[in-house]
Amino acid sequence: MWRVARDSRTLDLNTSYAYLLLARDFAQTSRIAMLDGEVAGFVVGYLRPTDPGCLFIWQIAVDESARGRRVAARMLDDLLTGLPGVRTLETTITEDNAASQRLFASFAERHDAQHRIEPLFEESDFPDTGHDAELLHVIEGLTPGS
Repeated sequence: MWRVARDSRTLDLNTSYAYLLLARDFAQTSRIAMLDGEVAGFVVGYLRPTDPGCLFIWQIAVDESARGRRVAARMLDDLLTGLPGVRTLETTITEDNAASQRLFASFAERHDAQHRIEPLFEESDFPDTGHDAELLHVIEGLTPGS
């Protein structure tokens, strides 16, 4: 997971230790895609403590060798299938990340759900320089088995 995140050159890179903990502690709300015995993609999420019917997607990435095969879409769909209590999905995406915007818009369309976008964190909210604003994507009205 750490390698795929690093090689994406778009994700905030966490420590390798953080990815090991995330994989252990959030296995129910995460997925790993394998290709030829190697991690080809991953999605890490968690159920919001204040709203266990809401799945927040922390990071999603697909290795360059596996792009164009709908790996990210299949991981998201598999997560939804495995979490029948989830009615809302949230994630944050920077304005310049067109691929992620398309991924989540198509997810909402595929599941006949409402999709809205609103500001969450402004660039000035981040203590480190160079971090773009994060827009909150909210996908609501998900149904079990959709």
